[in-house]
Parts: sequence; C-alpha cells; structure tokens
Amino acid sequence: MIFLYNIGIFLYGLMVRLIATFNPKAKQFVEGRKHIFKQIAERISNADKHIWFHFASLGEFEQGLPVLEKIKAEYPGKKIVVTFFSPSGYEVRKNYALATGVFYLPLDTRSNAERFIEAINPELAIFTKYEFWHHYFKALSAREIPLFLISGIFRPDQIFFKFYGGFNRNILRQVNWFFVQNQQSVDLLKSLDITQVSIAGDTRFDRVAENAANPPALTLVQTFAEGSKVFIAGSTWPADESMIKALDAEIQDWKIILAPHEIAADHLKQIESLFPTAIRYSNLNAENAAASRILLIDNIGMLSSLYQYARVAYIGGGFGVGIHNTLEAAAFGLPVIFGPNYRKFQEAHDLLKLGAAKSIEEEQSLITAFQLLKNNQKAAQLAKEYVAQQKGATASIYDKIRKYLN
Repeated sequence: MIFLYNIGIFLYGLMVRLIATFNPKAKQFVEGRKHIFKQIAERISNADKHIWFHFASLGEFEQGLPVLEKIKAEYPGKKIVVTFFSPSGYEVRKNYALATGVFYLPLDTRSNAERFIEAINPELAIFTKYEFWHHYFKALSAREIPLFLISGIFRPDQIFFKFYGGFNRNILRQVNWFFVQNQQSVDLLKSLDITQVSIAGDTRFDRVAENAANPPALTLVQTFAEGSKVFIAGSTWPADESMIKALDAEIQDWKIILAPHEIAADHLKQIESLFPTAIRYSNLNAENAAASRILLIDNIGMLSSLYQYARVAYIGGGFGVGIHNTLEAAAFGLPVIFGPNYRKFQEAHDLLKLGAAKSIEEEQSLITAFQLLKNNQKAAQLAKEYVAQQKGATASIYDKIRKYLN
C-alpha cells in the first residue's frame, strides 16, 4: 500500500506542475515549494526547538489560531513554525508576525518529511482538523515528537472506517491525542481502538467570538452601510453570485456587500457583469461610499470584520465542495443562508435546527429564505447565543498540550 501512496503523491505533484502552466494557484503551489529547504535554512535555525503548526488552508489557520496565540501568550519565548498546504492560506498569512517562519509544506515523501523535521526541529506538532500525511506522521513518531490534532471531526464515510482503509488507519495511530468536535468522532475513533481522544469542541467559536467582541472599524464600509439595511454575501463562487443576482431584484431597498472567495481579475469582472452598479472597495472613498448600493470587496482578509455592518448573511460554497465559514457571521448575530452542500459542517446543522439558518437550492428558495430571516430578531439572537455557548475549546486543548511544553 505504501507503494501506491508514494505513487499517488508523485502523480499529484506531477499533475500540479502541469496545471501550473496555465493555472495561477497551481503556479503558486509549485513556485512556493522551489528551494523550500533553502528558504527554511535562511529563516530559522535547527539548533532551536520549534512548535510546528500545520494548516491545510486559510480556514484551518483561523481555526487553529486561538491555540497558537494562547501558547505564544503563555510561552512568549517559544518559537513557532507555520506551514500551509494551499496557496490560499500561505499567500495571505506568509508574514504572520507570531511565527518565526511561515512555509509551504513540502509534498509528503519520505525524504521530504525527514529533511523537514530535521530542519525545523519541532518539540511538538499541531495539525488542525484535516490532513493526515503518512511520512510526516511517521517521522514525528520515530523521533517521539508529540503530535496533536485539534478541532478534528470524523464521519463514517471516510476511508479510515472502510474495510480497505487499513493503511489510513495506521496513519491515525501516529497521533498522540485527538481533540475532536463531537461524540460521533469519539465513537468512530474508538471503534478503531484509538482511545487517545477527547471532545474539546471547535476552536473557531473562540476565534469568531473574540473577533465579534472587538472588530476593527472599517470607516469607509461604515459610511457605506450607515442608515441602511445591508445584506452580505461572503466567500461566494459564481453559482452563488448568480443566485444573489436574482435576489437583488427583490431587495432594492437593501444595500449589498459581495465578498467573493476568489478575487482574480476575471472573476471580479464576471461579478461586475452581473452587478453593473457595484463599486469595488479599492475605489471606495469618502465621497462615493454613502451613495453606492452594491460594494464589491476586491481584497482578502476583510470578510470577518465586514459582518458587523450587515443584518443577514449568505455564505458561499454550498453549490460546490462545501460551505465556507458560517460562524463568523453568526457571531455578530446574523441569520445565515447557504446552499445544499453543508453535510460536513456540524455548525450548519446546529444553526438550521435552531432556526438561525436556512439552506436553499435555487433562486426562489433564496428569496423565500431571505424574507423569513430579514427581520427575524429571534433567529439573530439564537445565532449569537449559539456561538457564545460553544466557546471554550482553546482552554481545554491548551490545558492538555501545556504538559508537553518544556
């Protein structure tokens, strides 16, 4: 099985290099890993111990950030290395101030894993939610370096729980402790005789609650929103934007903020073809802010603070691989609307059950959902209370991890 795994990693790398000739994100993936070990040697010393945080992408970074910041606050002298698999995480957070170094994670080959572990000299490793790499986990285990998974969530349809998933189950067994989000995850891991697991919850609740309590003021957006009812669509994709176009005709007395997941030039132009009167944030100023009705966000990193100016939120991704972060909006007391692909997200199920969210499948159901939620103060309050009640994962995780910190 290891042979097939190694072949799979090789073919993945080859495929990305081929795609990189015409795909900007794939090009970033490839270019960012060129001379990666030289980059590491220039930034950090392997004579020093480091705490290694790995994130698949930007969403996982936000999820793991409360734990990282807690450790750094309690142990300011500790040095931290952050790695990303995806360009969408690395390119946004490559200059993160609390990390000694931020890097792309080299592909999971035996030589890469051993060389990387040697280069960063971790005293412990913390992975967030997903990503299970055979060679990296094995290299950590061989050196008796503690490995933790935080905010993990498992489902019966994952390969670990299939009869043919033995190789993948062995990867899980290299983890020293799993901090998971729900009882189902505990039960599934215990069905594999993996008992080093506890329910800690989801660290994103701590992150979004903190952000909602002290959001940075966005002066121009505040001017845009002041005195108006605002509908915000966050992390949208083309399928989402087409749906919102239909809703726009029904809510002419509302202002709209559009914050797409991808801000490539062609995507922004596509959105502008749907919303010809939209003004880009980069063109917003004190003179035109109040008079504009549709605001198009053409940067990355602002979304979590934009929700403070809205009343109802639409969360994108539900017509693709899965919805994006609903909790950032809910923390501000916004009822949320999203597409049908939310099955993997516990918080989406919870918000729907509470009546603080609606899932939609086509244009008319979006219009109906908006009408139901636009003045629904109970839904807004339930969303905010839900986030507040779920806080505490960071403290629970830190309490156990600190025993491994020298």
